[in-house]
Amino acid sequence: MIDVIIWILIIAMFVLSFVGILYPIIPSVLVLWIGFVLYHFGINGDELGFLFWSVMVVFTVILIGADIIANSYFVKKFGGSKWGERLAGVAVIVGSFIYPPFGILVVPFVVVLVVEMVQKRTLQEAFRASIGSLIGFLSGALAKVVVQFIMIIAFFLGIIF
Repeated sequence: MIDVIIWILIIAMFVLSFVGILYPIIPSVLVLWIGFVLYHFGINGDELGFLFWSVMVVFTVILIGADIIANSYFVKKFGGSKWGERLAGVAVIVGSFIYPPFGILVVPFVVVLVVEMVQKRTLQEAFRASIGSLIGFLSGALAKVVVQFIMIIAFFLGIIF
């Protein structure tokens, strides 16, 4: 019976990790790790070996860097300033509270547009940088979905084989 409860919690953690992509206040990586640790300490501590944990650490670093790198890269690539890059990241988090889940798209777009206009950019340049923040967020989110699926598949393969 206790195993069933732990499995329900593990699955809930995996699902919640994907919710964290739309609501960045939920730490997706941490929630995934809670699922892994629940299995390790609650069901079987011998099945997930050193290789599994090492690969999960690498994927965790990739997940943490995905948003930061993608957002920064695309804002810069689309002509945004350093302030636009930095505030786009903050705006994603703030936006998740203001108008969830659409705030994570709208708020960074507007913030980058305003920041670039304040810095004497033309409307076209500011709009282009805002598009960069939007593409950056979407590409980072897509990368996170893919990596999280890989981590979950690796988890199930680790306990099956």
